[in-house]
Amino acid sequence: MNFDAAIIGAGPAGAVTAYELARRRQRVLLVDKAKFPRPKVCGCCLNRGAVQTLNKLGLGPVLAQAVPLSAVCLAAAGHTATIPLPGGVAVSRECLDSALVHAAIRAGALFHDGEARKVAECQAIAQVVIVASGLLGNEAPAEADSRIGAGVVVPAEGVPAFFRRGLVYMAAAAGGYVGLVRLEDDRLDVAAAFDVRFVRRCGGLGPAAEAILAETRWPAIPQLAMLPWKGTPALTRQATPRAGERWFAVGDAAGYVEPFTGEGMAWAIRSAVALAPLAVRAAEDWSASLAREWELTHRRLIQSRQQVCRMVARVLRSPRLTAWAVRVLAVCPALSWPVVASLNRFPPLQLRGARV
Repeated sequence: MNFDAAIIGAGPAGAVTAYELARRRQRVLLVDKAKFPRPKVCGCCLNRGAVQTLNKLGLGPVLAQAVPLSAVCLAAAGHTATIPLPGGVAVSRECLDSALVHAAIRAGALFHDGEARKVAECQAIAQVVIVASGLLGNEAPAEADSRIGAGVVVPAEGVPAFFRRGLVYMAAAAGGYVGLVRLEDDRLDVAAAFDVRFVRRCGGLGPAAEAILAETRWPAIPQLAMLPWKGTPALTRQATPRAGERWFAVGDAAGYVEPFTGEGMAWAIRSAVALAPLAVRAAEDWSASLAREWELTHRRLIQSRQQVCRMVARVLRSPRLTAWAVRVLAVCPALSWPVVASLNRFPPLQLRGARV
């Protein structure tokens, strides 16, 4: 089978890239090793910037079941602050990723997941390959103090009523932080970033989450440590290079830092939109200058946003700074607005004659 583009990985970055290329009349193959729909070790939040981008792409319907978000409840060292976070949503990755894949299929892309490969193996020839396989597709070494990701979804019947729909709960401590949010079916998505040594001291991912949540004095989640937790490789890493002879990396495979309340999803979606016109040009007439152009585009669009998350991550690594910040924000939540606005704001992109 011959294609203009083969995309490895059907998460938000890969699926949105496939959708955009198919809309440009490209022959697109989208593949993923997992059987869809599938859960994902990841927070399930999209910030306002991601929601606006999906709407402008005509993909707003994929969020039909999403839960609107209004604020983040941040807790550290016995103190709590509520920070306004309007415009974002929470939605399970099973729901979101499958909806984005179906949108790409309707636009004309061919999709093969892990289930399809059990039926038939195929060989494909593509003019350009796009690596969107997440952290596993990022071979760059992790930074020295990088944390690992962890996640689990708690069944609705086991969630204390304290955790309400529309709020993101975030507990920070010396060993990491834990985020919690209600999904469209009232399950509770729990996503965390931990220091490796802290996980070892606690005896596993679940006990580490329980230890951090215990410091907040929030209601305990029954059997949290016993649920089937999944982990990720070290989170913070930068891919070098992000492109080469007839290939591009996008999404987490192009570089990743610890995100908060939906920034990682926004980076994936936004970078997919930016890559699509370059991938079309690469399929039609490859030039080494396209790889350099993608490096510059990614740096302008994503890396400056990641610096804000790096700053927040450094604060969260210091219990004293975190406790001080929470106390200040509890008195004056407006001090968080510049950071929230920065994370939601992206440089405009040129898309089919319109700025996005």
